[in-house]
Amino acid sequence: MTTEDVLLTADTDGVRTLTLNRPKSYNSLTVELKERLLDALRAAAAEDTVRAVVLTGAGKAFCAGQDLKEHVGLLQAGDSAPLRTVAEHYNPIVRTIVRMPKPVISAVNGSAAGAGAAFAYASDLRIAATSASFLMAFANVGLGPDSGASWTLQRLVGYGRAAELMLLARTVDAEEALRIGLVGEVVPEGELAERAQQVAARLAAGPTAAYARIKDVLTTAAESTLDEALAAEDAAQAALGATADHSEAVEAFVAKRPPNFTGA
Repeated sequence: MTTEDVLLTADTDGVRTLTLNRPKSYNSLTVELKERLLDALRAAAAEDTVRAVVLTGAGKAFCAGQDLKEHVGLLQAGDSAPLRTVAEHYNPIVRTIVRMPKPVISAVNGSAAGAGAAFAYASDLRIAATSASFLMAFANVGLGPDSGASWTLQRLVGYGRAAELMLLARTVDAEEALRIGLVGEVVPEGELAERAQQVAARLAAGPTAAYARIKDVLTTAAESTLDEALAAEDAAQAALGATADHSEAVEAFVAKRPPNFTGA
């Protein structure tokens, strides 16, 4: 494991775990942390040895969103950086998570608020500890959502529920998050890291080329017509049918043995 102050990076069995590491500030997002996270996500996307990614937080919180102390301090100092952070940091981070050609799992420990919650929404899978909670509090400070939450949240829970959570700025605990489909699984606090690694390791051992195309066609279908979605599926199947992983899966099925996927 290498420590980069505000971000921890660990690699195990093809899984790269990125841990937001400002526990005393509930992993709130400073400029430094946002830049480190964006660089780390882009590196994970580009490295063939990384086959799945886990995003989590150190301490008692997943991520409290924007570090408001830094935000206010920069504005008071006449620095315009806070006004550019959506375009320069949050939007690229979410694009990188959504377009990552490999699965991304958010292991949500404690509070996930604002942009922090949005990062979890953008992930492919969300596993929550019993202590987890989600909050979209933008309306409380006279702002609208950012970090892609307007796009991701309603695709998880529907327009009506997303509007309720954003307009009323209501906290969702782990039990409700599971019930409304915001997360896929809730586990005891002490089992979160292990469970996230188990799921990520399973994905890392799978047909990652297929996972990349599955993510791609799902994103395409979310913003296209039926005919466009069918065309994207057709193109994906044609490409994947020529992969070594598909051939291996067919041979393994005939031989009645587990397939050995390489991502090729």
